Amino acid sequence: MQLTELKAPYLIFLGSETNETYAKTGAGVAHWSPEKCMGQFHLAGGTVDLGLEEHSIESAANQGAKTLLIGTAMIGGGIPESWTKVLVTAMENGMDIVAGVHSRLNDIEELVLAAKANGVKLIDVRVPPKNLPVGTGKKRTGKRLLTVGTDCALGKKYTALAIDKELRNQGKASTFRASGQTGIMISGSGIPIDAVVADFVSGAAETLSPDNDPDHWDIIEGQGSIFHPGYAAVSMGLLIGSQPDAFVVCHQAGRTHISGWPEFELPTIQEVIDRTIDIGKQTNKSIKCVGISVNTSALTTDQAKEYLAALEEEFELPATDPIRFGVENIVRTLQ
Repeated sequence: MQLTELKAPYLIFLGSETNETYAKTGAGVAHWSPEKCMGQFHLAGGTVDLGLEEHSIESAANQGAKTLLIGTAMIGGGIPESWTKVLVTAMENGMDIVAGVHSRLNDIEELVLAAKANGVKLIDVRVPPKNLPVGTGKKRTGKRLLTVGTDCALGKKYTALAIDKELRNQGKASTFRASGQTGIMISGSGIPIDAVVADFVSGAAETLSPDNDPDHWDIIEGQGSIFHPGYAAVSMGLLIGSQPDAFVVCHQAGRTHISGWPEFELPTIQEVIDRTIDIGKQTNKSIKCVGISVNTSALTTDQAKEYLAALEEEFELPATDPIRFGVENIVRTLQ
């Protein structure tokens, strides 16, 4: 796996983003690594608020910011040309630039020249390691849990991080395995699965969670959704290569259609469970669903409790919102 070392504190750059879904990188880093985040910086029109202090590049630099972290990712993963001046200004103020989008900072000549001139780094997180193998399908030692979803950007990473943290708090052996750019920024290691050439996705997933002690849990961050019209391919490769013993279905209360693809209705939780087992049993016959994780941010606390209770009754599985109520009920199912 690749290791990623970022200099703190970070100034999280949110551009002109108005949709929280596309600011999940910044939100994830701010939530799970708040001690490393100095503040946030917007361009005109940007409305996404991570709850951090607002800074200009100059004010953040004066207070010791070391890294400008691009906290947004639009569909397709580009770096708008209009951002170039902003990124150069940050480098002129001594900051490294970190990005996790598909377009690479190091492919933009103006940024490369500015980095050299100012003695700073351009860090592209969404670059997979070289020489990844083709998947073997061979059973590995240790235990694995994968988070899967009814859609993108609804809690797979948060759920995996919360389960890993709860296991370790209980004194159990566990490692969070990051498969996306935000998880890698938070944990410092991982493989950006969606940047891997298709033939090697399942092999990358095997590399991400190698052989381990029999009682050790690898908690693998899921990507996309196997029902997603754009991203199902990476979700399927990750599932086959992860060979999970257990999986948790992640969902957002109130979401009815694939985000960004309004002509596609969201699959039901039962459909996700059935298809995940059908595909996953190809490399692990014992795969099973152990819980349901729901982003209930659109509901009141009482509504969320009622919603989760109804899910538990319907599926006979523990259901929770990991941010509001924790994941202890799901962790209890892990032996």
